[in-house]
Amino acid sequence: MAGHCVNLILQGKYMKNRLRILYLSSEVSPFAKTGGLADVANSLPKALFDLGHDVRVMMPKYGLIGDRKYTLREVIRLKEIPVRFGNKEVIISAKSAFVPDSKVQIYFIEYPPYFDRSELYVDEKTGKDYPDNAERFALFSYAVLETVKILHWEPQIIHCNDWQMGLMPWLIKNYIRHDPFFEKTRTMFTIHNLAYQGNFSLDILPSIGLPDYLREPQSDMEFYQQISFLKSGITSANVITTVSPTYAKEIQTSDELSAGMKGILQSRSSRLYGIQNGADYSVWDPEKDPLIAKTYTANSFNLKQANKVELLKVCKLPFDESIPVIGMISRLVEQKGIDLVINAIENIMKLNVQLVILGKGNSFYQKALHQIQSRYTGRVCVATRFDDELAHLIEAGSDMFLMPSRFEPCGLNQIYSLRYGTVPIVRRTGGLADTIVDFITDPNKGNGFVFDSYNGDDMVKAIKNAVEAFKDKKLWLKLAKRGMRQNFSWKVSADNYVKYYYKMESQNRRK
Repeated sequence: MAGHCVNLILQGKYMKNRLRILYLSSEVSPFAKTGGLADVANSLPKALFDLGHDVRVMMPKYGLIGDRKYTLREVIRLKEIPVRFGNKEVIISAKSAFVPDSKVQIYFIEYPPYFDRSELYVDEKTGKDYPDNAERFALFSYAVLETVKILHWEPQIIHCNDWQMGLMPWLIKNYIRHDPFFEKTRTMFTIHNLAYQGNFSLDILPSIGLPDYLREPQSDMEFYQQISFLKSGITSANVITTVSPTYAKEIQTSDELSAGMKGILQSRSSRLYGIQNGADYSVWDPEKDPLIAKTYTANSFNLKQANKVELLKVCKLPFDESIPVIGMISRLVEQKGIDLVINAIENIMKLNVQLVILGKGNSFYQKALHQIQSRYTGRVCVATRFDDELAHLIEAGSDMFLMPSRFEPCGLNQIYSLRYGTVPIVRRTGGLADTIVDFITDPNKGNGFVFDSYNGDDMVKAIKNAVEAFKDKKLWLKLAKRGMRQNFSWKVSADNYVKYYYKMESQNRRK
């Protein structure tokens, strides 16, 4: 009863100070996704809405987003909007829908020459970034400003994510500084991965409507004789956040993890905060997950076994209750530690485990993993694609989940794994360090297995520790259930974001 009263008081507080929050992301699940950003952009706006705020989301209308599939609707007043863009004027439109399972409205900025493509950032034909990415996402920012004005909806907070949205804080601070419509607008810029920076030639400035002085060293955008959309967001936003507290510290102290931006980040350290990402338990919860073979809870943990049976059936691997299955769901890029797995595969296989890997990315890694699958027939399954249904089955059907990341700003799969009673094996970095406690060093609080140094021997040692623990069924059950009962819901994260939104309201927009 007391908790209910506290909740009502909090709701009253938020409703009294209801904020208009515009959430900008280049990808939002399920409409378009390449990584964890899309999941965050789906979940956080819903959590903010549940706290009583007026939240709207905007993203590009890519060619892969089907109007009928997602019930996109035309908005009469958002058709054929002229947008001044560099030395030209283009005509954009916007369509509307709702983020699934919510009342959060999402708008899709439509400009076919830039966005009607099958991929988001990379040209499938060349395997390289689209050469016009600067123009594409610059236009998106200009189009957003025109769209909200036509909607007569004045955002108090514009929450921007990653380099694709990095131009927006600069535009609010400089380009429209005298526009009374945006007088009360403040910007937050969230860094999901500092390694992706949106760096382009200085010569692009005129074509995206930016002044020539930005090419000068130490400007808001100049970065090693290029312009950087990421730097633009960092230098211009009222508040900068990262997706875990440890990552916020790492990028200000580590030359490797700061990717050349350490000094820039340190100069804004008083406005840089780490907020741990949450999990959307309406999507990732074994008690009600429609994509797994058998639902289960901590109190019916024995039912998890049916998912292991089904996973191995789908992967064409033999089932043996005594052999642990290690799952991996990852973009196949260097950041994720795929090289450690490939180089240490012989020692991993000596531990008598089965390995299931789902992911897409670097062609070298894809080829190497398929070769490993051929070499270890009946023990390794590799699926180089994006497959949401298989991802859920891997979380439910695996005994362990491996994340040997070189760096990990937050990570979501280790949080999902805890909920599914699938014990994480991770490297101590970024959000992995903030969420996983090593069982070997702290048996009373441990919820996974952790290694420190980025090398294959340490990773294999952590896997070996997990395999040994797995042999003690009573101990393993206790460990798995401990993880299942932890709470990393978006409600906690959303509360922290709101705290900084309110703090931003008192700040000068141009500082």
